[in-house]
Amino acid sequence: MNSCGLLTAKKEPVPLKSIEVELEVRDHVATLVSTLLYENKEDKPLEAVFVFPLPGDAAVCHFSAKIGQTQIVAEVKEKQKAHEEYDDALSSGQQAFLLEESDQSPDIFSLSVGSLPPGESASIRLEYVTELAVQADDGLRFCLPAVLNPRYQPKGSEGGSVQVTSVPASLVPYSLSFSARVFSPRPISKVESNCSLDPLQYLNTEQTQATVKLAAGHKFDRDVELLIYYKDAHQPTAVVEAGQASAKPGTLMGDPVVMLSLYPEFPQAVMSSVVSCGEFVFLIDRSGSMDCCMDNSNQQETRIGSARDTLLLLLKSLPMGCYFNIYSFGSSYQHIFPKSVEYNEKTMEEALKKVEEMDADLGGTEILEPLKHIYSQPCIPSQPRQLFVFTDGEVENTKEVINLVRDNSGSHRCFSFGIGEGASSALINGLAKEGGGHAQFITGTDRMQPKVMQSLRFALQPAVVDISVTWDLPKAVSVTVLSPPITAIFQGQRSLIYVQLTGQSPETAEGCVTVKYSLTGHPSQNQLRFSLKPAMDTGLTVHRLGARTLIRSLEMDIENEVEQDEGVKQKVVELSVQSGVSSSFTAFIAVNKDDSEAIQGPLLRRNVPAPRMMFASYCAMSCASSDICFADGGCEAEGYSLDECCDEGDEGDESDENYIAMLKQPRRDPLLQLVSLQKASGCWLLEPALAAALGKTSEEVENPKPSAVNKEVWATILALIWLHGFKSDVQDEWELLAMKAASWLCAQKAPCVTECVEAGNALLGCKVQKDSLGI
Repeated sequence: MNSCGLLTAKKEPVPLKSIEVELEVRDHVATLVSTLLYENKEDKPLEAVFVFPLPGDAAVCHFSAKIGQTQIVAEVKEKQKAHEEYDDALSSGQQAFLLEESDQSPDIFSLSVGSLPPGESASIRLEYVTELAVQADDGLRFCLPAVLNPRYQPKGSEGGSVQVTSVPASLVPYSLSFSARVFSPRPISKVESNCSLDPLQYLNTEQTQATVKLAAGHKFDRDVELLIYYKDAHQPTAVVEAGQASAKPGTLMGDPVVMLSLYPEFPQAVMSSVVSCGEFVFLIDRSGSMDCCMDNSNQQETRIGSARDTLLLLLKSLPMGCYFNIYSFGSSYQHIFPKSVEYNEKTMEEALKKVEEMDADLGGTEILEPLKHIYSQPCIPSQPRQLFVFTDGEVENTKEVINLVRDNSGSHRCFSFGIGEGASSALINGLAKEGGGHAQFITGTDRMQPKVMQSLRFALQPAVVDISVTWDLPKAVSVTVLSPPITAIFQGQRSLIYVQLTGQSPETAEGCVTVKYSLTGHPSQNQLRFSLKPAMDTGLTVHRLGARTLIRSLEMDIENEVEQDEGVKQKVVELSVQSGVSSSFTAFIAVNKDDSEAIQGPLLRRNVPAPRMMFASYCAMSCASSDICFADGGCEAEGYSLDECCDEGDEGDESDENYIAMLKQPRRDPLLQLVSLQKASGCWLLEPALAAALGKTSEEVENPKPSAVNKEVWATILALIWLHGFKSDVQDEWELLAMKAASWLCAQKAPCVTECVEAGNALLGCKVQKDSLGI
């Protein structure tokens, strides 16, 4: 055969030819249809196996295959039965298709295309629905995971490893086309992406409908991320979806289901101040993969380097009187202090010195043990624990880690950050959800600092306690809540609730939901009234998301209550089969029983490679042998060794010392240079280093100081003027530490403040008003 395209070392073609993705976004819910085209160009029948990522909270609700003119729709069955049926079909020469969720992590799926005859093509259709997360700037984030990095499995852990065949993203042989349609009750302001898009096309004059496409020539060098912005995004909404006509009333699919999107608003008096106490524990991933670049366009910015810069801002922004500690982990873990210490100048400086020495040099990604150690430490009275977890998320024991956080959710809030392409959405979202915190993803050209500082502002918000949700519905209607109880509420952040409505009510009837909670000892509440009339054109999206939410909750119960395993497992299987939504105990199985002739000959297995991030430029220079190459004779990549370039998980990350040294060259960021000089109390000292950070000589800085003002007050005012005058575009990064500086200044009751501001403006060439400085 004259083979072209990506080949294995044995010159075997990859049978997956293309992936076509169509996305439909309605308000804050997305439905995705993915069509995968397979073709067998070999002379023997194949079994093609493709392991790939999906969003961790996605509800997979349809799977079908088309061979020629024959369409086969898969059924959801108990996983063991599905496997037996698949194996029986292959052994009897029938075509079969199997789609299943990984036992270790709900964001990894395996698709098996069995008994594909020579010269035959198969079109696989996969559909899922997912919620869209709200970002710091009010954008709704959709992510199509394309990159699947091998997940690190800790030594001695139970369960088989997810077998991932992967290649550098630039070498993926199949193409991707992606298009999206957006529908919203509010005007669509804009759609942005980390990938090149064709221009946004509005479909109506109200700008509530639009389409957008991925630009031609997209390479699998990153996940595809869309950020969708609506006008007046923070409006509470309720979507009532009618039940399935063929389903029995009283069942989840037969009854109406409501999806409530709530945005609680805190009283302004409470939000005008932030808490000045707390125990802040920072857990930093130092596995080998954290030495990867944040973005292909910036070879100087590594994940660990960005994490160090972020820790600097965090430490400078903490309030005096709180407690803190910093853990770092890889194959082992370390902590700066034996236990959390009070935040002051001495402990801050000691921590910063340790942070500067942090490298991605601890091997694998074993996050479970440091978490256990953190939770073993007794909580400090009147200092609520706030845990910040930074990781590139390439771990295999996802469920075990999330369960541990859930078991300790009563003693802390957990804020999680997924760094780089391929970070596990199941891990990052699961940590925050079970820990009552907030999740953020930092990919592409995103800066880590503003997203982390937003989470710090959330952590400094007063803790909301005694949360309850009550319903006021017509007498003939009863409510079954499908979502787990709300455990965390943050100002401006969305809370989603799914409920099943049983009974009859007039279409003109209304319902009302009231969320009550206590904030700094004061009772508060938010209320939403909504029509019980079902919405049009929603399909069964809300039902499937509600089913997925309930399934996930039951699966977590199984993980935590062993004695109820079988009963709850059976309930999960029944719910999964009834709703047609995947679970960890079920699988989609389709068998082509119409074949008139059994497929003859031994079945060859072909693993379809998934794209994977790596030190692409470094690998091109240093790899020595060939696992995968191009066969068209024109590829410089021949000679790659994937096993050498890309560690399995993280263990054994080793790279050329000169190359790594180049990546770690310090960047002279003026903002970080100034921030690094701030004292824990919030003030700056009048010293040569400050003058240099301001771009002045020591004499230029000292001479204009009013004689009645002490040096620290003058230096602090200059620093604040510089921040407001030259770094207003990144104010969300330094706002908290500036507030601390302003509070310090107010406490000094210094004379001549107005004169200082005028003199500082003249010196630095700014026009900053005194009131804007907070003094």
